[in-house]
Amino acid sequence: MSSHTLLALVTGANKPIGFAIVRDLCRQFAGDVVLTARDVARGQAAVKQLQAEGLSPRFHQLDIIDLQSIRALCDFLHREYGGLDMLVNNVAIAFQLEDPTLFHIQAELTMKTNFLGTRDVCTELLPLIKPQGRVVTVSSYKSVRVLHDCSPKLQQKFKSETITEEELVELMNKFVEYTKNGIHRREGWCDLIYGVTKIRVTLLSKIYARKLSEQRGGDKILLNACCPVWVRTDMAGPKTPMYLALLPSDAEGLHGQFVSDKNSCRMGCSPSELPIDQLMLRVLI
Repeated sequence: MSSHTLLALVTGANKPIGFAIVRDLCRQFAGDVVLTARDVARGQAAVKQLQAEGLSPRFHQLDIIDLQSIRALCDFLHREYGGLDMLVNNVAIAFQLEDPTLFHIQAELTMKTNFLGTRDVCTELLPLIKPQGRVVTVSSYKSVRVLHDCSPKLQQKFKSETITEEELVELMNKFVEYTKNGIHRREGWCDLIYGVTKIRVTLLSKIYARKLSEQRGGDKILLNACCPVWVRTDMAGPKTPMYLALLPSDAEGLHGQFVSDKNSCRMGCSPSELPIDQLMLRVLI
């Protein structure tokens, strides 16, 4: 492949949201699209389904909690494309309410995938993002409820404009440790593990956007987190991840933000004017 060929990559793309994003990118993005999945058979089956629709995605295996798998993907991207133009971080797991798995194990496994796995992908792949590239991390409105259920002390930490990646990881480690000892609620956390991980993912995006501005400001890379709001899995439809992924080269302003329904929060607006998932933006940005 030529290094001049544009390339988009979606993680966790055999699942409904990721699959729909790949489908729309194949139709709208002027370049190659790579569908990734942890399970090779399921990923290849997803590719065949899209090929039956007349689309031509490529496939590459990716397990975001396996650093060797991430680096194998990096080698492929560097070798065949010289980098990456668009990255959509979509992988996430959530335990069902009736799942019998012990709470602290659920916390550890969910954090390992949703937060640490996403962090490892960004650590390895962000250096490969080409100028004017786009990075989108799928977060969730559920983090709003979690944020308001946390103690004021934790909320203040999450609102910090200068919070670092290391501090965020330390908070994550403490949460997991507290769940093992059964004291997470006493320490200001709530029981919604998935939402807790999504707070971290949104903040991680903000931190990486800040680093990109400091280190590669002239490259005009835009990195945002979003709530997908809704996705039509049977046909193309408007959705926030696609909106952010396809921002034009002259786009400005949307960087390091949490976006919902293709809108970021206006700092002067009233909370009553916003969908609930946009309220988080007022707190985090």
